[in-house]
Amino acid sequence: MKSIARLGVYLTDIFFPPRCVACARAGFVFCDRCAQAVAPVVAPICPHCGRPQLRPLDLCSNCRSGGREALDLVRVATLYSHPLRPAIHALKYSGQPELAAPLARYFVAVAQQPPWLEILAQIDGVIPVPLHAQRLTERGYNQSALLAGAFAERMRLKLAESWLSRARQTRSQVGLNAAERQQNVADAFHADSVVAGKRLLLIDDVFTTGATLAACAQALRQAGAAAVYGLVLSTPAPAIDDDTPGDV
Repeated sequence: MKSIARLGVYLTDIFFPPRCVACARAGFVFCDRCAQAVAPVVAPICPHCGRPQLRPLDLCSNCRSGGREALDLVRVATLYSHPLRPAIHALKYSGQPELAAPLARYFVAVAQQPPWLEILAQIDGVIPVPLHAQRLTERGYNQSALLAGAFAERMRLKLAESWLSRARQTRSQVGLNAAERQQNVADAFHADSVVAGKRLLLIDDVFTTGATLAACAQALRQAGAAAVYGLVLSTPAPAIDDDTPGDV
């Protein structure tokens, strides 16, 4: 049966070749040129949440406002800009799960940098930010779970998708400010008691204020997790000085 499925994919690619979601180049779902053009997050960054900053600082205003204590450390791999933006959108909303594997390579690049090799050597489970069951049914898959699975396989880590669930449906975070985002996901997640004493890694696709990641980490901590780290695929570039009061 597997050979028949592979033949079907082969024939489909011959007669209906895939096109790069960013540049429409034939033969690739996300071509090498676009993959190499993705902008990584580089210093200066917030030492805690990993978001890019316009100048070096001890903590960004978002982290200084509190609510991030449950997360030991977060890093973001790339900037949410072209050509990565259409690739994430296609993975998330256009039914193209095959993009997860090529996009997970950006997590691997971060994992090669200190202190991540040391951190990952102690990780007991990789946990994707979960979708509510209704949204999972509508979409057909959880894009964060696909990213986490590809990364965990590459790094030979345990994928522990069942250790965290979304206890209630929430509004989309798009268009909400920082306070609204935090309220929207408050107590929205439930962690299994199996996480007690474990060191865990959360995986998500896009990091804006970090409210969702923080809510997930809080649920894991309340269930007894010893440490919770985060790796996120992408974040917007800073539009204004992150040290400005009121920045979200």
